[in-house]
Amino acid sequence: MFRTLAISLIAFLFPVLLSCEKGPVETVPETPQEEQTDNGGNNGNTGEDTQNNTTMPDHIKISVSGKTLQVKIEDNAATRALVAALREASISYEADDYGGFEKVGALGRSLPASNTQITTQPGDVILYSGNQIVLFYGSNSWSYTRIGKMEYGSLDELKSFLKAGQGKISVTLSL
Repeated sequence: MFRTLAISLIAFLFPVLLSCEKGPVETVPETPQEEQTDNGGNNGNTGEDTQNNTTMPDHIKISVSGKTLQVKIEDNAATRALVAALREASISYEADDYGGFEKVGALGRSLPASNTQITTQPGDVILYSGNQIVLFYGSNSWSYTRIGKMEYGSLDELKSFLKAGQGKISVTLSL
């Protein structure tokens, strides 16, 4: 009787054990393929921000004391995140002089950083530590993420706009 029970158990378990060897079989329902369209050879890059289905701007605005300059922005993860935030609302923050060549202030949020060693020039708008915006009226070498470049006339006009050496300013970024 024990022998018959053992043989029956082996006969029952043998196919079960063999099926486990292959791993689980998952059935995935087929989904219809999207219709392929000719995109004019742009390899899918339409220059659009797919998150909001709107065109990524070339510029943002920076305002200090009622005056505004255009900032030609880079195309990187930090600027895309910044533009997405600016689509919701303008961003205002306080910036103060540091080192005699820049105004720096906490943005109040973090942006994705892709730091590289660069030497800044007057007019550069830089992301530092992922959450601070630096506005340069002088030069410095450090590992930063470039946001863009302020479009200004002379260096004296830039320093006047940023109130260089005069302490804290209120800065507003907008589209």
